[in-house]
Amino acid sequence: MKFETKLSLLIGANGKTPTQYAALCLRRRAGKQEVLLITSRDSGRWVLPKGWPIAGLGASGSAAREAWEEAGVIGTVSDTCLGHFSYEKTLGTAIARPCRVAVYPLSVDRLADEFPEMGQRKRKWFTPSKAATKVLEPELAQLLAELPAKL
Repeated sequence: MKFETKLSLLIGANGKTPTQYAALCLRRRAGKQEVLLITSRDSGRWVLPKGWPIAGLGASGSAAREAWEEAGVIGTVSDTCLGHFSYEKTLGTAIARPCRVAVYPLSVDRLADEFPEMGQRKRKWFTPSKAATKVLEPELAQLLAELPAKL
């Protein structure tokens, strides 16, 4: 996506905070729920796969596509939003705007060895409580910490 297009999404044509869509990638191992986190390309911090709306895919479909592109996730996404979190989206060196993220659960069948952003990110499985300690966004940390009760 071009910088100008991203900038227009951040500013928002209607003055509202723009929304991105994230996939909360889940699996069960030895009877325990695990969450997949990936590193961001710029800072290396732990995040969920997320991105801007993709034409023709809808909210959950956009989240699933981001999970594929950023983490090689193959699975089934739910149309039910689990919650939202906010963060400061940075574009360029001096532009930071608030952004809202809608989170959709995605049941992971497998992780591909090759995917569009392989080599640009790390991916790692965590328990929900451990994942909550790894992310920087307080609302996302709370969503992760409360996850076992939601699913």
